[in-house]
Amino acid sequence: MDFYKDMSIVCSYIPYGKVATYGQIALLCGKPKNARQVGYALRQGLAGDMVPAHRIVNARGILSGAGSFETWDMQKLLLEGEGVEVVRTEEGWRVDLSRFGWKNTMEEALEIRKRFEIKNKSKGRGTG
Repeated sequence: MDFYKDMSIVCSYIPYGKVATYGQIALLCGKPKNARQVGYALRQGLAGDMVPAHRIVNARGILSGAGSFETWDMQKLLLEGEGVEVVRTEEGWRVDLSRFGWKNTMEEALEIRKRFEIKNKSKGRGTG
C-alpha cells in the first residue's frame, strides 16, 4: 500500500536524537486521521526494516510501541542511546516533546512531498 511507502519516506527524515508522533507521521503522509494506521504499520513491519520505529511516540510523548521491539525496554534504551531523556511517569515512559520532538520545517515537508511525487511518477512509468 502506498501509505506504508510514504510512511517509510517520512520516517527517514526523523533526525537522530529526536522523536515524532504517530499523528505527525500520518499528517506528513497526507492522511492526518491515520495515526493508528502508523502504529499498525510499525507493529506489522509494513513500512520496512529501515524505519527508525524507536523514534515514534504517541501524542503525549509516551513510548507506546513496546510490542514492536524485542524487549519491553528496547525503545527506551535506543532513545537514550541517542541522547533522548526518557522519564518514568504514571502513564509510562515519556519523552518531553518540547525538548526532543521533531519540529519539521516547511522545507522538509515540501521535500517529502517531492519524494512522494517522484515515487508516484516512477510507479506510473512501470505500468504504462
